[in-house]
Formats: sequence, structure tokens, C-alpha cells
Amino acid sequence: MENLRLLWESTGIYNVTGPQVIMMAVGFLLLYLAIKKGFEPLLLLPIGFGAVLSNIPVAGMIDEGGILYYLYGGIKAGIFPLLIFMGVGAMTDFGPMLANPKTLFLGAAAQFGIFATLFGALALNAVPGMDFTLKQAAAIAIIGGADGPTAIYVASKLAPELLGAIAVAAYSYMALVPLIQPPIMRALTSEQERRIEMQQLRVVSKAEKIVFPLMLLVLTAMLLPSAAPLVGMFCLGNLMNASGVVERLSKTAQNELINIVTIFLGLSVGSKLSAEAFLKMETLGILGLGAVAFSIGTASGVLMAKVMNRFSSTPINPLIGAAGVSAVPMAARVANKIGLESNPHNFLLMHAMGPNVAGVIGSAVAAGVLLSLVR
Repeated sequence: MENLRLLWESTGIYNVTGPQVIMMAVGFLLLYLAIKKGFEPLLLLPIGFGAVLSNIPVAGMIDEGGILYYLYGGIKAGIFPLLIFMGVGAMTDFGPMLANPKTLFLGAAAQFGIFATLFGALALNAVPGMDFTLKQAAAIAIIGGADGPTAIYVASKLAPELLGAIAVAAYSYMALVPLIQPPIMRALTSEQERRIEMQQLRVVSKAEKIVFPLMLLVLTAMLLPSAAPLVGMFCLGNLMNASGVVERLSKTAQNELINIVTIFLGLSVGSKLSAEAFLKMETLGILGLGAVAFSIGTASGVLMAKVMNRFSSTPINPLIGAAGVSAVPMAARVANKIGLESNPHNFLLMHAMGPNVAGVIGSAVAAGVLLSLVR
């Protein structure tokens, strides 16, 4: 009987707590959204599974000696987000942005949501149960860039205790781009503006595509060294692709490497969805602020495009401003879709890719600014 009692006390049923059950349910919800709804499945599936594993009682997955404990070291050291950035860089084409450099302003304008949310997070301290430090507010604000790896990187440096909530919010809103952005885009533009057809982009030479990432790296290193890790890995991946001399390395960065790191990154983020780390009042604040940040970023990009269209010698469709958030390429596809609704002959995808790529650079620069000011 003593042995049976010891066996019973070692089971998960005996040791499970209510909060653990809730967080396992959250993990299964993320799995449902990834598998059934197709919301960012590459990240939400391993994150959801990691959440389930981290809340299994007695298993010790997140304790020293557990696999999730050691995997999280890749995030803590900043390795996983940087490797993801290298893969994204290898898959990115700077051509549309270089063909129309004005779109850099749209990528910059969309980052306004990040800095607006920084003050919003601090303002939430007036709400009972909310208590965000400046570092935590800066980590939350980066959600507005709709850039998952950057959000994870900044959170791991400034507020690792909020990493799970920030990562889930960032990737959830990235997945909800097709639902969140269209109402904002339609509200801020007229039917006539949405019908604007843009001129065909010029052909960008190979030399331009090779020189640009090198120039970007040098400027970042000289002006904002704290952003150099993110921008540097992004430029390395892009240079491998643009140069055409290391095709094997470029393909590895785009496929095998980024896929392996994505699995590890997702499980590591899921390890931070333990009951004691996630079930807090602050989590609701983070989720709410994430929605506000993303909406402000979308709106500021559209408004900047409207202003630029007034002073530009060539027409600019304001819809492409919404692609200034760095949800590549979903935001560009949404801009193209809304444009086609108003004008079946209006193909904005390549034009929207310009601000979309600029948004990736902008979010990395914004992250560097926050890391420099808040540390």
C-alpha cells in the first residue's frame, strides 16, 4: 500500500494545479489556432506545444536539467532571434524598396506605434494591478512593429519575465494582420485614393542589391551600435542571397537553418508560458497594448503615405503605407488585396513590398534605440 501511495503521489493527476490546467488549455488553444485556423503555424504550433510541456506537473521540463531549460539558453543569449533574422534576410529582396526609396519613410512612420505604446504601457501603471517598469514598457512597445524575432530579442534583453506574453501577443497579431488592418485602411482612405495606380518599378541592378546591405550595416554600426546584431545578421543573410556566390549557404539559411531554429525558438518561448509566469494581470495589459500598438503602426503608415502622395510627382497609393509594419509579406498582400477590391487592375504587391521590407529595418532600428535608451 505504501508503494501504491508513493506511485499515486508521483502522478500528474495528484500534483496538477488549477493554473497549470488553465495554461495547458492555453497551449491547446494555440495548437488549435495553428492547425485549424492557420494562424502563424510555424511559430504557434511549437509555442503551444512548449506551453503544454512546461505546465506538466512534476516533469521538470523548465527546471535545470529539463530540455526546455537548456533550449531557453538560445533566447537568453540572443542567438535564436538573430539566426531567424539571418534567414529572413536571405529570403528578402530589397529590390522594390531600392526601386522606390521613398518607401523608407513609410517603414519609418509605421514604427510610431512602438514609441506611442511605450508611453501607453507606462500610463497603464495608473490601473490597479498594473506595474510596468521602463524596461518592461520598452519590451512591450516593440510588439507594435509586428516583428516576432525582434520582439523576442528585445524582451529577452529588457524583460525576460514577460517574454511569453510578449511573444504570444506579437505572433498572434502578426497572424491577425488580414483581420486588423483592412478596417483601419478603409477608414483612413477614400475610394478614390484606394483606386490610385502606381507606376511600374524600375529594374534594380545586382550591384545595387549587393552594396545596399553593406551600406546599411556600416551606417547602423556607426550611428546605432545596439541595433547592429539584428541589422547585421539581416544584412548577412541578404548579402548571401544577393551576391549569388554562396547559393548553398543562402538556401541553408532560408530553409534548413531557419526551420531548425524556429522549432527551438517556439519551444523556448512556450517554456515561458508556465502558470506562474503568464497568469498575471499584466498579461492582459500586454495583449491590449499589443493591439493598440499594431493599430497605431498601421494608421501612421497610411497617413504618411497620404501626406507623401500630396507632394509626390508620381502617384502613391496610401494603402501601401499599411505595409510599413514588418509583417512580411502578409501586410503587403493585404494592401494588394484591398487595392484590388477598389480597382481590379490595381496590383500593389510589389509596391507594398518596399515599405514592408523597410518596416523590418525600421523595427530593428527602433529596437536598437530602445536598447540604447533604456538599458
